Amino acid sequence: MWAELELLQSGSDGGTERPVLIAVAHGSRDPRSAETMSAVVADIAAARPDLDVRPAFLDLNAPSVEQVVDAVAAQRYTHAVVAPLLLGNAFHARVDLPGILAAARARHPQLRLTQADVLGPDPQLIEALRDRVLDAIVERDGDTDRIPGGQAFGRNDRIGIAVAAVGSSSSAANARTAEVARRLAALTGWRTEICFATTEPTVTQAISRLHARGADRVLVAPWFLAPGLLTDRLIAAAAELVHADVIGPHPALTDVVWDRYDAAIANDLALSA
Repeated sequence: MWAELELLQSGSDGGTERPVLIAVAHGSRDPRSAETMSAVVADIAAARPDLDVRPAFLDLNAPSVEQVVDAVAAQRYTHAVVAPLLLGNAFHARVDLPGILAAARARHPQLRLTQADVLGPDPQLIEALRDRVLDAIVERDGDTDRIPGGQAFGRNDRIGIAVAAVGSSSSAANARTAEVARRLAALTGWRTEICFATTEPTVTQAISRLHARGADRVLVAPWFLAPGLLTDRLIAAAAELVHADVIGPHPALTDVVWDRYDAAIANDLALSA
């Protein structure tokens, strides 16, 4: 199967086409979000310059998924892998995007559209989240780390991380997201608590829990790919704390997206075998 996958991606022998990658971001009214996701997709494309990579947005930004699929079909491609740049497997990944692709298949029956898995709490992305926290801790002296904004962390301080995600109306989805905080704790030894921008536990509740667990200093680590209104809401709710950057362009994110692309093609091959 993997030999077939390599052939499919190489584009050699028998005119085999290399599937286009359509990288689908959420979309936002905040221009910082589209700017960040454009940089993310640029990194994705640069990692495999021999493949065609197209950005698309589910909502509020252009180009839309429909526009990109129509353009791909007009260029007579026969296969595209649609990779949702989404951290959770909620409504957009399970209902919204499949519905868009079903309608696109009806318009373009000659174009095979394969939806890849969401990014999820991939171990590589947990490492990226750790990197963003460490980026916020700038070494200053031999025995002290200083956080931009004025907070000093002694090397023996007990660090607490409030991992802040979007939140969902689904308690099961929120429970899955909480796994991110647990994995970050396992990776780093830091005390962690999950919190959400749109539901409970709130960032304030997570901070209180971390202090109750003995954390001397608390940082907020946004489990977001891009900044926007919700990350601003989190900052306003805990303005006294340092907030790490969103994941944004990061080598781990690029690698995970290509992993999802390869897995989607491999799964197609297995199903057709």
